[in-house]
Amino acid sequence: MSTTVESSSQRTADEVNEEIRALWRRSGGTLSVEQREEYQRLVLEWAAAAPQSAPAA
Repeated sequence: MSTTVESSSQRTADEVNEEIRALWRRSGGTLSVEQREEYQRLVLEWAAAAPQSAPAA
């Protein structure tokens, strides 16, 4: 399974974060192999969607 984030994703970081939280709730706190793969994909998508902070001066 590829962990590449698709550039066409238009979801916000908040939307992806909610999906990550839902995945953890559904799993009961222990992720299966398939769920870990989904989690990794979601984290990469979240990072790509998260606003970039300005560098400190």
